[in-house]
Amino acid sequence: MPLLCRLACWLFAATALPVFAQGLPPEVDAALARARLPRDAVSLLVVDAEGRAPPRLSHRASVPVNPASIAKLATTFAGLELLGPAFTWSTPVYVEGPVRDGTLQGNLYIKGQGDPKLVAERLWLLLRRVQGLGIRSIAGDIVLDHSAFETVARDPGAFDDEPLRPYNAAPDALLLNYKALVMTFTPLGGQAQIQVEPPMAGLAVPASVALSAAACGDWRGGLKADFSDASRIRFAGAYPAACGERIWPVAYADPGSYATRAVAGLWHHMGGSLGGQVRSGIVPAGMVPAFESKSPTLAEVIRDINKFSNNVMAQQLFLTLSLQQNGTGTLDGSRAALQQWWRDRFADPEPPVFVNGSGLSRGERITARQLGRLLQAAWASPFMPELASSLPLTGIDGTMRRARGSIGLAHLKTGSLRDVAGVAGYVHGASGKRYVLVAIANHPQANAVRPAIEALIDWAARDL
Repeated sequence: MPLLCRLACWLFAATALPVFAQGLPPEVDAALARARLPRDAVSLLVVDAEGRAPPRLSHRASVPVNPASIAKLATTFAGLELLGPAFTWSTPVYVEGPVRDGTLQGNLYIKGQGDPKLVAERLWLLLRRVQGLGIRSIAGDIVLDHSAFETVARDPGAFDDEPLRPYNAAPDALLLNYKALVMTFTPLGGQAQIQVEPPMAGLAVPASVALSAAACGDWRGGLKADFSDASRIRFAGAYPAACGERIWPVAYADPGSYATRAVAGLWHHMGGSLGGQVRSGIVPAGMVPAFESKSPTLAEVIRDINKFSNNVMAQQLFLTLSLQQNGTGTLDGSRAALQQWWRDRFADPEPPVFVNGSGLSRGERITARQLGRLLQAAWASPFMPELASSLPLTGIDGTMRRARGSIGLAHLKTGSLRDVAGVAGYVHGASGKRYVLVAIANHPQANAVRPAIEALIDWAARDL
């Protein structure tokens, strides 16, 4: 293409759409006014995903803000580039001593190496493989090795006063089922039958709870559950029959003992016997695994991280960055690894402030422009399909399923904390172009920004 033609095409692209470098689109401005949010509470950016034209909108794009869970974009894209989309986590299992007449004459060791999706079903499969070695009884102990990650001590209720929320679980090299119990309530025979997964050693759970004729509103509150005792769950209320079957995931009251209780409970539930105990420990040097359990690929894992904003899975990936580089997963090591990747990737001497990889932090800081550069780089990357498809689709799935406008026209990662709300990702324009969109509010009434964000998404999509 001749130089003059290329220049003319670029000028057309740059001038065909209005650029709101200072003012805001009228519908966005009006939505902010209705929400009583000042303009200086929001950072906004809409720019061509391929970087071939000036921004359509740039408002406070260079101001560092708390991104909340939008920070997961950096963690997951860095993970794809540093580890590769086919990366898997391995959980090796070691057998100590001979097996005689179905009894292992020593200890069984399970070494965690950060698998973020070692859920109850996969733990069952792991123990089933142990039984496949001819082991029905273990004369010694089942030893759980958590040493691949540093211990991240945390009060699960300290962040947002929600200690029973599974998203507040701390990362763990041997993270089992997100340290959560999953309770299923099924109306049957005049009562609601209760099933808890995984079965936990030393935990008493009622087999059923009374039914009520109440409407299915706050059914969890109506149960009047008491989870304070790590050895017993109590219900002082009733379950509305109108609810049908419902599932309630809840964080276990004593997360430090979760792994030992879950392994012991499931092993006995599967018909295995144990002469010793389930305990934490270290795999002896020089042992060779009998087998290894492999996780789903990173490309699959980041769909859970981004679609559903899974905090503990994001932190598992974050700590894996330093585990792969240094042999042990530490917060400091992973912060250094992610910042070095950012410097190398973007030639940015002042990278964002990364805390734990999930955005569940008050200290995380990044600018809308930095997020825009990350999303443009991802769009040009061979891993673009993996990252883009991991983002919630507006009005369809994940954390964007309740969005009311531009149904199916945007893949956007959400972020929400007290005083923080926003989105960042890609919008499909009516012209066929793709845009990077970033919109983040930092304000005591940040949640009121959602109508303005929906207006911005609609505006970005209407580019003809």
